Amino acid sequence: MTAPRIEALPEGLANLADFEASAQARVDAAAWAYLNGGAADELTLRANRTAWDAIQLQPRVLRDLSGGHTRVPLLGRELRHPLLLAPIAYQRLFHADGELATAHAAAAQEAGLILSAQASVDMEAVAAPMLADAAAGPLWFQLYWRDDRDFMRALLRRIEAASFEALVLTVDAPVHGARDRERRIGFKLPDDIRAVNLGGVKKPLDLQPGQSALFDGLMPRAATWREIDWLRSESKLPLLLKGVTHADDAREALARGVTGFIVSNHGGRALDTLPATAELLPPLRAALGSDIPLLVDGGIRRGTDVLKAMALGANAVLLGRPYVHALAASGALGVAHALRLLRDELEIAMALSGCKTLADAGPALLWPGNSPLKDSR
Repeated sequence: MTAPRIEALPEGLANLADFEASAQARVDAAAWAYLNGGAADELTLRANRTAWDAIQLQPRVLRDLSGGHTRVPLLGRELRHPLLLAPIAYQRLFHADGELATAHAAAAQEAGLILSAQASVDMEAVAAPMLADAAAGPLWFQLYWRDDRDFMRALLRRIEAASFEALVLTVDAPVHGARDRERRIGFKLPDDIRAVNLGGVKKPLDLQPGQSALFDGLMPRAATWREIDWLRSESKLPLLLKGVTHADDAREALARGVTGFIVSNHGGRALDTLPATAELLPPLRAALGSDIPLLVDGGIRRGTDVLKAMALGANAVLLGRPYVHALAASGALGVAHALRLLRDELEIAMALSGCKTLADAGPALLWPGNSPLKDSR
């Protein structure tokens, strides 16, 4: 399949949340739990959303905003807007076209795309529509470490040959979080959906009596700083780390040649009780200075959320679950429409806040009484 299906949009779509009901009606209950659930008590999952709501804006008025725009620089490119689609696995669980539809939508709306290592469509097919449109945003590939350097080396060569522009290594989920919703409903992948870009067979655990499957089996295979060094030596592509939340880890990564970071708590799916990403972002920006690429995900639903993220120091934002809701509701057209809605809302928020460009969105745009920056002002 080279082109996605064209489907009608549900009626009454005014914002990203409006896709959710249509999506749930079309998605298997187990797959819905996999997509929307979080870890443990889902405190971090909820915090991601409520943190953006709690931040208030302090607009300026009577400014000349003619000629304003949403363009931002990122990794040597000028993007039409700061919206990228986050890496989400197994998208054919939610629509038959899966990641192919997502890529066509991203290209049509000039958005960036980070393809999950666990994509259910071949990476070359996903890359094609992004590469065919010169206005499309950046195309990056997200990695999970696998303890097989021959396999990883071959995967890197394939990623480079498919013209992906950067690598994103997820570092905050060496094992799954305790996802109660998935366990209650008994989620498992259907036989016809798999991570098609990850061939080969994982090595079986070799455990001795009394050893822990996690600490003696899985964790010795997880990435460490040695693997960061190896990735930097094996590929010339920029490397971003997704899931760094501590400034000391970020500084260590920079010293080892990492290019930038995605501030993320894995959508609340890994370790519960982490702070919301809106709270994690400002101290990382303060620690790293203004020149290091810093993106953020988690709970982004409105154009005002995007504007707040930029004011807190982000270079761009990642949209997650809402675009998969749109995919489930109406395929490529749904994802494209969701992106357009969010971009329109961002422009409205900028105009009403007195921001001609996103460079105008700084700490002064945020009401100091409830900003995550309040303690550092």
